[in-house]
Amino acid sequence: MTVGFIMMCHTAFHRAAQVARHWAEQGAPVVIHVDARVSKQDYAALGRSLADLDIISFSTRYKCEWGTWSLVAAAQSASEQMLARHPEVQHVFLASGACLPLRPLAELEAYLTAHADTDFIESVTTTEVGWTVGGIDMERFTLRFPFSWKTRRRFFDAYVNLQRRFGFRRRIPDDIMPHLGSQWWCLSRQTLSAILEDPERPTYDRYFSRVWIPDESYFQSLARLHARNIESRSLTLSKFDVQGKPHIFYDDHLQLLRRSDCFVARKIWPKADKLYATFLASPSPRSEAMIDPETLAEPNPSKIDRLFSKAVERRTRGRPGLYMQSRFPKRDHENGKTSAPYSIFQGFSDLFENFEGWLAKYVGARVHGHLFSPDRAAFAGGETMFNGCLSDSAALRDYNPRGFLTNLIWNGRGERQCFMFSPRDTQEINWFTATDPNAQISVISGAWAVPLFHSKMAFSDIRREAARLQQIEIDQLNILRSMFVKARVRVWNMADFIENPMEPLQMIVDEISPRATRRLSEAPQMVDLTGFGQFLQSLKNQGMQPRLMGDFPVTGDLLQHPPRRGRSYMVK
Repeated sequence: MTVGFIMMCHTAFHRAAQVARHWAEQGAPVVIHVDARVSKQDYAALGRSLADLDIISFSTRYKCEWGTWSLVAAAQSASEQMLARHPEVQHVFLASGACLPLRPLAELEAYLTAHADTDFIESVTTTEVGWTVGGIDMERFTLRFPFSWKTRRRFFDAYVNLQRRFGFRRRIPDDIMPHLGSQWWCLSRQTLSAILEDPERPTYDRYFSRVWIPDESYFQSLARLHARNIESRSLTLSKFDVQGKPHIFYDDHLQLLRRSDCFVARKIWPKADKLYATFLASPSPRSEAMIDPETLAEPNPSKIDRLFSKAVERRTRGRPGLYMQSRFPKRDHENGKTSAPYSIFQGFSDLFENFEGWLAKYVGARVHGHLFSPDRAAFAGGETMFNGCLSDSAALRDYNPRGFLTNLIWNGRGERQCFMFSPRDTQEINWFTATDPNAQISVISGAWAVPLFHSKMAFSDIRREAARLQQIEIDQLNILRSMFVKARVRVWNMADFIENPMEPLQMIVDEISPRATRRLSEAPQMVDLTGFGQFLQSLKNQGMQPRLMGDFPVTGDLLQHPPRRGRSYMVK
């Protein structure tokens, strides 16, 4: 069994010459087609470099453009030359100048000998194709495409739209059932001869000459008419990305290519010296007769499909919570807004003294202060710089508050991040955190009034500030009650919380550290609230209606009343 190779070349001719010589020196005829757009000097240099090998020849040159009939015409001409000059060839293998053999020629010939009547060509109907990119599948066979998609895009689109508008449809030849597949095939001599010598070939050629990307459908469709046994797969490893562009293999893909067990791979980077040196090394003296076809490894590109699927997912979806220069997803189309769970505490630092230190003691997390306070980002421990060179500058943070938060969570992954929040802080992140499944938001509504209660401001200024902060918190709570919320949200009014603080605090700690078995032995130290009820009444007397604090008695201490169960509610 002898296999002949057709090589379609248009660039990197020194690499194409290496591969052609590798096959020819092992006895395989090679017919090379060089794009007519290649300069005469480069074409002549390629010919001189291979002139010492008689079984390498050059076919008639065509000016080839992607997606046009010229590619099929070049393959037809080279195939006719291969069959006419080399009667010993029983299989013809179509390859490109960027292809690289991965296994010895003797193994390929032994494999084809064991499958003498089999044609290896990917050939599937349009209804089962999932790789067509560009919105045209069956229409490529029913419309006309006289213009190049790459070089005359405006004419291409306009002519397609014109045909759609007037309902133009081409008649598909009666014997043809359109099929699609990879253009890199390996056909038996019998099948290829039948296609080239078919009496209806002028009709088929005329029809496919106006099909879009005919090199992916001409041989794939006609093989169904003449082949005795089709294996709908290619012996060439070729992978494509989500845009339909071929993956390029580099030196660090060496083990990946070996693991595929394919005979040929494309598309190889011309400067991948390691790949060319490894796979084009002189084969060990091993004749075809010494190879047992039954022990040959079956080409199995699916072995590496998992890695390519992962690469596609990484490119299209990215890593959760990672934003960077090379990939900045559209808002609300992220693969996760943030990279890890985090907790937001609103009102706790107003109600308790040193709440940050108390929380860090029980949950073992990185507990920050008010990251979005107007003056600076209060990182844990009073640091001015956080992981990833995040500055505490309020101006830098407020330039992109969402970016600041997502970077903080990403750079601190592996350690839970917690921070304080308040109506006094920058509010631009409210919708972002409310719709983030990683967020855990705990709110003691009305606690913002405690610092005002202890302030030495004029009461008229306190009233105006209280009204402002209350409206900000009301707007925020409306967001947290929205149907779009995905964060885990718990809200207590201030009066309910301080009557029974241990139960909600234990609940919060258990959610942050679910594996911890330690029960809370003490609550954080609460600030002095003596006279707070009278303070709220004074706000009412001044015309401001406190609405978020709950029921505080005007006289006496709320904590002196019999404790009752706090009425929290959760927004999920």
